[in-house]
Amino acid sequence: MITRRTFVAGTALAPALLIAPRLWADATTALQSSKLVYLTPLKRNGEESRCKAEIWFAFHDGDVYVVTQADAWRAEAVRQGLNQARIWVGDFGIWTDADDAFRAAPQLETTASLETDADAQTRVLQNMGEKYADDGWSRWGPRFRTGLDDGSRVMIRYTPAS
Repeated sequence: MITRRTFVAGTALAPALLIAPRLWADATTALQSSKLVYLTPLKRNGEESRCKAEIWFAFHDGDVYVVTQADAWRAEAVRQGLNQARIWVGDFGIWTDADDAFRAAPQLETTASLETDADAQTRVLQNMGEKYADDGWSRWGPRFRTGLDDGSRVMIRYTPAS
């Protein structure tokens, strides 16, 4: 039996259910062409972290991957169990100079985890190498690989929240 409360709650959620697939489609299209994403971990209460970053990424098998220093705030957040993150897709320059312009970009709500599988890391790094071949990958690619091998860097996998 549907109560008035259930009906009202359901109709309140209906627009979100209609919008979510479009947002995912917009973000997926943008992820295939963009060189940068902007991301921020979300605190336990759902608020964004004060820290954000524009960062290189790979879009591989439907997930977003980044490589970062092991002691970076985004890696530390995942280790502390703050595995929810928000990602905006596009290039707006350095986030502190972007005047929040990135907020108009397609965005994803994601769940973050550390990617430790060596085969997955190799595939993602190959993807990044192709994507950033003209943007300094010859310098950064070996640093990423060495860092993943010696533990000074980690790979974070951001899976779109359902």
